[in-house]
This record gives sequence, C-alpha cells and structure tokens, in this order.
Amino acid sequence: MKSLSPRHLLTASAVALTMGLGIAGAQQATDVSPEASRQAQEAANNNQPLSATTDQASAPGVMPQSFADLVEQVAPAVVNITTTSVVSQPTGGPGFPEGSPFSDLFRDFGFPGMPGPDGQRRPQRSNALGSGFVISADGYIVTNNHVIDGADEIEIEFYAGNTLPAEVVGTDPNTDVALLKVKSDDALPFVKFGNSDDARVGDWVLALGNPLGQGFSASSGIVSARNRELSGTYDDYLQTDAAINRGNSGGPLFNLNGEVIGVNTAILSPNGGSIGIGFSMAANVVSKVVDQLREYGETRRGWLGVKIQDVTPDMAEALALTASEGAMVTDVPDGPAKDAGMQAGDVIISFDGGAVEDTRQLVRRVAEAPAGEAVDVVVLRNGDERTLQVTLGRREVAEGTSNAPVTSTTPGEQDLLGMTVATITPEIAAELGLSRDAQGLVVKTTDPEGVAAGKGLAPGDLIVEAGQQPVTSLEELEESVAAAREAGRKSVLLLIRRAGEPRFVALPVQE
Repeated sequence: MKSLSPRHLLTASAVALTMGLGIAGAQQATDVSPEASRQAQEAANNNQPLSATTDQASAPGVMPQSFADLVEQVAPAVVNITTTSVVSQPTGGPGFPEGSPFSDLFRDFGFPGMPGPDGQRRPQRSNALGSGFVISADGYIVTNNHVIDGADEIEIEFYAGNTLPAEVVGTDPNTDVALLKVKSDDALPFVKFGNSDDARVGDWVLALGNPLGQGFSASSGIVSARNRELSGTYDDYLQTDAAINRGNSGGPLFNLNGEVIGVNTAILSPNGGSIGIGFSMAANVVSKVVDQLREYGETRRGWLGVKIQDVTPDMAEALALTASEGAMVTDVPDGPAKDAGMQAGDVIISFDGGAVEDTRQLVRRVAEAPAGEAVDVVVLRNGDERTLQVTLGRREVAEGTSNAPVTSTTPGEQDLLGMTVATITPEIAAELGLSRDAQGLVVKTTDPEGVAAGKGLAPGDLIVEAGQQPVTSLEELEESVAAAREAGRKSVLLLIRRAGEPRFVALPVQE
C-alpha cells in the first residue's frame, strides 16, 4: 500500500504466504433481492444505467429514512478488485539464523523470502484489494490508478459473486484514475456519473466498496467540503464523513439519485483508519478523464503555454484592479499563448467564455479543454481588456521554455526600497549562472527590516520588469518607482527571476 502521510490511499494490501497466512476473500453479498437483480439485468440489457427511482430519492433537505432501497438499486454495478503482482525479495528472511533447523525447514518447503536449495530467493507474489464500479453495459470499469498500478493480473468480482479477468484500457496518475475492461457474455449493470458541481456541503452521500477486504459494504454521510486540494495539479476533491477505509479505493460515492459524484481515493488519518475525513475525486474531473482514456487510451489535455501565479490584493492595487482575481502571467515561453500575442504581466480574467478566479481554476479548465481547440482568452493589459484567440497545444507533449537574449548595461549599484540593486556584469552573470547577455538588475543585498525583504526578495534575485516595463538600468527602475508614486499607487509591480523561475512581487513604494 502506498501512503501519503498523514493521508492514506485506500488500497488494502497483504502478502499471501504459503503457510495459509493469506488475505480473506471478499464476501459474497446476498442482500439484493431477486426482483432487484432482475431489474438490474433488465436495465443492463436495455443499456440503461442503474439509478434511484423517483420515490426513493429524498426531497432536498429531507433526511432519508433508509438508504436500503438505494443500495439495492445501485449495488449490482459496484465491484471488488483483486490484483496480483510479483514483488522483489527482501535481503533478509523471516528472521531465523542461517543453519538453524527452522531455516532448513522453510528453505526445503519454499517459504517465501528464504533462499531455495540453490541459494536463490524465490519470487514472491503480492495481492492487493480495491473497489470500482461499472460504467457501461459492455464492461468498462472505473477505479483508482494506485489500485492496479504495477499489477500483473487483475480480477473483478461482481456483486453476484462471479469473477472476470480485466485488462487496463488506460491510466492517469495525475488524477489517480484507471479505466479497466472486462469481456462478458451478458450485459453488465452499470451506473452513470452525476454533476459533482451540483453537490452542496451538507448533502447526503453513500459510499460503497470493499473496505479492508471484508467484501461489499455501504456507509453514509454528508458532503463535508468541496474543492479540496491535496497534492495534485488537477485536484478537485469532495470531502465526506462517510466511513471509507483502505480497500475503498476506486469505489463510488453516490448522491441520493444513484449518480456517482465522486471516486473514493484518500483519507486523512493519523493511523490509516477512518476518522471521518475522506476524499473523493469529483465526478466532473473523473468523467472527462475517463472519456479520453476510453477514446485514446491516454489523456490529451490542453496546454496554454504560460507560467502563472495568483493575483494578491497588493498586486491588484498596484495594477489598479477592482479585485484580486484572475491569473497573473509571469512568463510566456514559446508555445500557443506566445503565438497568440500573450505577454508577461497580462492578467487572465476569462478562458473560453468563463471567468477565471484563480490559477487553480485556470489550470483545471485548460486541462479539460481539448488539445488543438481554438479558445478565446481575455486578458487585462495596462488596464485594458484584450481578447486573444489561442489554439491550445497538448500538455503531454509540450516542450520546455526558452528565454530571448537581452543586451548588457553599464555597471552600477544603488540602495532603493530596502535593497541594494546593481546592473549585471559578466562576473555577476557567471556567479548567478546567467547568460552573458542577460538583462535586468540584480538584488545584491536586502535590509532584513526593509520592505524588499518583507516581500520575500533576496540576494541573487534578478529584477527584469518594474511597472510592467522592462528595466535594464537603475534609472529605469527609479522612474518606475516615481511613476507609481505620482499615480498614487501604494506599490510597484516587479517581475523577478529566481533560479530561472519568474514571479511577480508588489513592492511598497511609500517614502
């Protein structure tokens, strides 16, 4: 089992030993009535997803008297997943001294982890359990990537107890999603994705899966929070207090309509057990990934080709923005955005017709847009709105960035705004690992109690813009500071580079 301390991914793993110390098999569920089973198969034959009936779904704000009808309705589409893989042998055995009778005994009987008569350690197989759910009558199944990652064999156990081998159609480690496929003579009962954006904090949800290898289990709770971010670029998790544990990975999180609004992926726990803080990747993210995996066997995310950062309140004030919203462009390497005329210092406020609130939202929306599609991107530049049409590239094949060459300037240095800045000399460029023709001003020292240090500037930073204008001399920096003061601004916006990475800093200019 992989873990993200203190968060834990939800796969239950164990080593099956030849001495009978194996993992418990999943328990066959028998709670679905023959009538419900017949209806589920009939829906599959008609290529209809399982869902709650009108009288089963509770009215908004009404606590359901029971989840039993909903469980019975959607359970036939929930599956247990068992994976088998060969693992490398540890350097030590079970702990018996070499030469002891126990060492000879376990060697003779081929105990995993002990060398055989030829002195070689035998291969050892590891089993892991997880959950999943069927999304089509022809056998497509969704689960977590970490459930099947590295597996040699994948076996699907259906609610009725029958099993089928599965093949991997495609995976996306970035969202921890995997798409599997089984071949079945009969149509399979399946469920559909709901709109996770409609889920509200406080809504009832139902989690189904195979916790700790104990077989089919159901637990209920509410949506505790939305738009949670853990550690990934495209994270959009629903947080729930429904009891989910190891082995629930890849299992569905249902709303009261019987629609999948999340895929159970991780828990926050000091000990690996449920404490009521679980995370399900939002269905609106998963469904788009699944569509691409199903069509291409891989993801094909859009790529804008910019480096961005959030707009802070002091940056908004320095730019005369009415609110600290949007995504500030810090760098525009060769790519789609540069071809469309985007520039460093632009603030992206709209993408493909939708407002952009922050960088996280922009990253997700660009990734969801098809590669090769032309989209309108609205930016603020020098107080004016401009609409740029950008033909998105494909993120998976995007190449690295490059910086345009610049000219050198006359050496000099000056104290300003709590720091000492200097023009670049060949010696300074070599010391900082810059090209000999790099341009800008180098921060040589900062006053620990000054405004520059307070905003995070440090010796070695390279100032390349001030007030959204290139600076190649001390005079140009002074002019930008003076212009900000004359305009009544509290700050001047600097673009700095640290170890090659660009970042905007709003530096106070009060005298």
